Amino acid sequence: MKKRHSPFMPFFMKVEDFPQVCYIETIHDHRKFAERTFYDSKSQKGTISGMDATKGVGVSKIIQILDLYNFLPDMDLKGHRIKVSDVNRPALQLSGFFKHFEQSRVQIIGNVEHTYLKQLDAERKEAIYKEFMSYDIPCIIFCRDLQPDELFLRIAEENNVPVLGTRRSTSEFMAELIYCLSEQLAPCISIHGVLVDVYGEGLLIMGESGIGKSEAALELVRRGHRLITDDVVEIRKINEHMLVGTSPDITRYFIEVRGIGIIDVKTLFGVECVKEKQQIDLVIKLEDWKKENEYDRLGLEEEYTEFLGNKVVCHSLPIRPGRNLAVICEAAAANHRQKKMGYNAAQELYRRVQENLTKPQNDDE
Repeated sequence: MKKRHSPFMPFFMKVEDFPQVCYIETIHDHRKFAERTFYDSKSQKGTISGMDATKGVGVSKIIQILDLYNFLPDMDLKGHRIKVSDVNRPALQLSGFFKHFEQSRVQIIGNVEHTYLKQLDAERKEAIYKEFMSYDIPCIIFCRDLQPDELFLRIAEENNVPVLGTRRSTSEFMAELIYCLSEQLAPCISIHGVLVDVYGEGLLIMGESGIGKSEAALELVRRGHRLITDDVVEIRKINEHMLVGTSPDITRYFIEVRGIGIIDVKTLFGVECVKEKQQIDLVIKLEDWKKENEYDRLGLEEEYTEFLGNKVVCHSLPIRPGRNLAVICEAAAANHRQKKMGYNAAQELYRRVQENLTKPQNDDE
């Protein structure tokens, strides 16, 4: 690997003493991977990365995200992973019926299950607990600040099953947990582009390297909009209608501007100018203007691009000297928002033209 000085390398350190992969090289590696993924995706051969559903998400990460407490703090959670986003309330299993038991799901104990367990005698409890926890359960979560009894915790520890708790109501927590797991386990691709929140619309700016994506994002930030990620966009498919974009941890809130270098947007412009993630609502593809090409000038029909099987409205924007990209991006985002609210300027113009053509002509005029 060619050695180069990183702008983050202390002046007193020798190159040989610095970590083998410096920050700048990592950014370029991310970009190369993203560019490969983007251009391969045109032929439906995009590389899926991010969270692998076969590996799942760690129980410890879910504890951190949802602020859960652990009834067995001495248990090592490294090997415990959740691989499905569905959850299960084991009312039937706690009564002894284990046919079609979904053991791979997170098990949720609510008020009904807890009340039922309290009225069982000690012998029956022990038998049910042992059978229930003999399955490969990722974890058990008690809602409503309910407390498991000592026998439950002892058998759970013997079978290496994590037991967690939350103060939230059962229905509220289940909805939050399912959304969290859907996001963490969602299929993910990395593409080359810039994602900005403009008027609440997730604007994904794409195009070849050096065409001006980062400069446009920087101007949008200066105009009060919020940056999500520059250079590499990680796109997750939450459901059939929602794509969420975020940044790799190593490049979060940084913009690379040719001739200047790395800019920390959060530090330079403030926390109000950055955002951790954003739903992708609109794609703008920047391309060099070519006289022989035809470009849409009305917008009567929407064009779409596809990520992970989900379609997103896409506009191709030709670049010429003197065009203000930030203003055009703002107009595109505002126009898209207006269309979602039921008004389409192109259709309104078409309606006026049709009315004018069908209106009887007055000879006196």
